[in-house]
Amino acid sequence: MNIAAKYRQASLYVGDLHADVTEDLLFKKFSAVGPVLSIRICRDLVTRRSLGYAYVNFLQLADAQKALDTMNFDLIKGKSIRLMWSQRDAYLRKSGIGNVFIKNLDRSIDNKTLYEHFSAFGKILSSKVMSDDHGSRGYAFVHFQNQIAADRAIEEMNGALLKDCRLFVGRFKSRKDREAEFQNKAHEFTNVYIKNFGDEMDDERLKEVFSKYGKTLSVKVMTDSSGKSKGFGFVSFDSHEAAKRAVEEMNGKDINGQLLFVGRAQKKAERQAELKQMFEQLKHERFRRCQGAKLYIKNLDETIDDEKLRREFSSFGSISRVKVMQEEGRSKGFGLICFSSAEEATKAMTEMNGRILGSKPLNIALAQKP
Repeated sequence: MNIAAKYRQASLYVGDLHADVTEDLLFKKFSAVGPVLSIRICRDLVTRRSLGYAYVNFLQLADAQKALDTMNFDLIKGKSIRLMWSQRDAYLRKSGIGNVFIKNLDRSIDNKTLYEHFSAFGKILSSKVMSDDHGSRGYAFVHFQNQIAADRAIEEMNGALLKDCRLFVGRFKSRKDREAEFQNKAHEFTNVYIKNFGDEMDDERLKEVFSKYGKTLSVKVMTDSSGKSKGFGFVSFDSHEAAKRAVEEMNGKDINGQLLFVGRAQKKAERQAELKQMFEQLKHERFRRCQGAKLYIKNLDETIDDEKLRREFSSFGSISRVKVMQEEGRSKGFGLICFSSAEEATKAMTEMNGRILGSKPLNIALAQKP
């Protein structure tokens, strides 16, 4: 084994770091178990603020293992750190092998509790309770070293009670797999959603309208507390062909002077997945348009806002986006400008870099693709 490979094996990922944790503090912490070669806290390229995670490289593999065994979930500046082996093998991270998805977690379950409950089934490479500013979001991921341990965890923990919450534990599915499942459902639907039929409709009349397309398993007009129609409902057919015919022939049909909407009934998760996919496409398209044409502007005077920044740079070309970053209504001293072409951005950077705007000289850099 060459030296570089040995050091890679002795590298730990340190997550959930407090924003104020420094390399020096981590060095003192981990040097207690053995010689540390290097420590790198990952930081934002523009603001240099900590991204909340770091890498620690030990001289000896045994010391890295000792740190993992004895320091996982220790508190540093009041936050519980999360340790795992640094995994540079992208295939192992993304393949889904050994990866388990858990939902319906009690909000009091933290990373340490999750680890303790699932480590009984095999060696864990990483585990994470997903959270936001309000705490746990009620779901988590556990990545085992092999699929056998993952399958054992699924078999024993799926449906189990943990703090009075019945868990769902299943194999992790990538976004691509989930989208493929939704697409398959879209081609095999039997449930139809109908809206805009007014408040005079009831179950019997709705069944009469749609039963000519095939056998119906259930028909339901949604009503308010007084029993009056809310103007929408659902029909479940016994075959996809019948549901498809109903959508094709009834969507846009005039009933009592109103145009019906008839389409495939979707669960909330499906609707959210479609919206998420749409937003991701828009985001990707926006990034593609800005690639090579985005400037980071640093050292901004606190009086400079979006409009002033746009005005100062508009002479160099067409600007699609301007944003001065703020915190509690005050400028954070940096921002970005997205031009319609790389040539315009380069020209703006060349002529404006170092120019005094307000009371400070601008520091401008061309944004690089991550």
